[in-house]
Amino acid sequence: MKSIESINKWVGSGSPWVWLSAGMVSLNLVMVFGLLFLISVRGLGHFWPAAIESVELREKDGSTTSLLGNFVEDEIVSAARVRGTGSTVPEDMEFVRRYLIKVGNRDVSGADFVWVNETDITSREIPLDSFMAERDEWGNFYGNLISVKLDGEIIASGATAWGAMQDGIARKTQIRRQIKGIEKDQIGKINYAMERLRLRTKRLELDGVEAGARIDKIAAERLSLEKRYEALNGSLSELYKELGRYSITAATVAGQQVELPVSKIVRAIHPNQMSMFEKIRYYFAKMWEFVSEDPREANTEGGVFPAIFGTVLLVMLMSVFVTPFGVIAAVYLREYAHQGLLTRTIRIAVNNLAGVPSIVYGVFGLGFFVYFLGGNIDQLFFPESLPAPTFGTPGILWSALTLAILTVPVVIVSTEEGLTRIPRAIREGSLALGATKAETLWRTVLPMATPAMMTGLILSIARAAGEVAPLMMVGVVKLAPSLPMDGNFPFLHVDRKFMHLGFHIYDVGFQSPNVEAARPLVYATAFLLVVLIVALNIAAIRIRNRLRESYKAGDG
Repeated sequence: MKSIESINKWVGSGSPWVWLSAGMVSLNLVMVFGLLFLISVRGLGHFWPAAIESVELREKDGSTTSLLGNFVEDEIVSAARVRGTGSTVPEDMEFVRRYLIKVGNRDVSGADFVWVNETDITSREIPLDSFMAERDEWGNFYGNLISVKLDGEIIASGATAWGAMQDGIARKTQIRRQIKGIEKDQIGKINYAMERLRLRTKRLELDGVEAGARIDKIAAERLSLEKRYEALNGSLSELYKELGRYSITAATVAGQQVELPVSKIVRAIHPNQMSMFEKIRYYFAKMWEFVSEDPREANTEGGVFPAIFGTVLLVMLMSVFVTPFGVIAAVYLREYAHQGLLTRTIRIAVNNLAGVPSIVYGVFGLGFFVYFLGGNIDQLFFPESLPAPTFGTPGILWSALTLAILTVPVVIVSTEEGLTRIPRAIREGSLALGATKAETLWRTVLPMATPAMMTGLILSIARAAGEVAPLMMVGVVKLAPSLPMDGNFPFLHVDRKFMHLGFHIYDVGFQSPNVEAARPLVYATAFLLVVLIVALNIAAIRIRNRLRESYKAGDG
């Protein structure tokens, strides 16, 4: 009896629930950090230069074949499953280990990943002379370098070929940088200006102006732009001609000789000859490429900079819209509205809006913002662009507004709670000193509630940065031809489509034609998205903490 009484007393004290809550929190933390550890290891480990191995396989008819590449992963499968593929497996084996090898050379063999059973491997070696070349097309190439050609003539072979190839790649990189500067910056500005002139001309035609000084001025500007374009196009032709001069001859592990243009090679390395310092330098160079370059190879190679830029810009625009809307609504509901049935009903509706599926907001954004609002804006302000839409098509502006509506309930509730916690005596003191209600609200109450507003903004950023479903309907794309911000007036082009890290993860993970090549980039992009959301939240939290220090009474 005493033991039962002591147990009842212990349960009644609440200690078990405290320990249970602490255990659940600890378990959640372990799961969160475990997930982050998994995606970081699987994603960031992809950039490390793995050793190139030569593998000899025994075929069922007794012959042998050779493979050259990186061992990516392994798994244990049923022996019966392996026997069904025609592989030779001893009868007494129940399970077989098999390896996924990245062999590259997709333009030669047709597939750059193969599964190999452990029982079929007769030998594994690490050849020092084998190299790996990253290419703009067809993935990686694995083989042995034979010679380097300039204008079809061999200029280096044997021991001198590697240095000559690296010189050619360096020259190619420099030329590519010049071409990019001309195409994206100079010719891009000319094309943008030409399009603006075309729209101005059409606008004058719609206004009934068919001739005159303004038409002549536009014609003169167009002629000047065309002359500049011809000059730049001539420079581009010379650069492309120079770009195609270098090529290399390499041999695959099967002995087949292949000629590769240096213009398509991003970089080439000897991973089996690299020192630890060289591997670390290569690793960080690859990580920098991942966060600073554009994607290539159907988003399975290159970087994700446009997606990072689009995600950050989207969150910033969303914050600009959601904060005033949410704060104004909260101030009205708390400070001005009569606290009756209608106000309580509105609060219930606001709370329910926070639980509406995000795809519903996407449908609303597509119908109201894009088709209705954007279509009418085009009719009123951009008739010269029709039938091609300007704002009547999905873009980053409509995406930001859609996410603002999606997250505004969070800001309203958080701001209302902050206003509620401000002591009534502060309001009464301000009014007693002669301030009006509006002055009290603007100069006293709202500054003290700013930490609560920032709390709502932090929560809205955390949700908006990871949303994908509504964005697929109102602006996000697989690959954006240009960033929403550039050097052309008005510099911020809110009508453009954009890339987003969340959609990039979906596209690479589920829409990629090369699943094995895309898998590590899914992990890496997911980890980058988490880091970006944490960084945005930390910045907002620091601002909130500073505001909280300024107004101790306005604890958010």
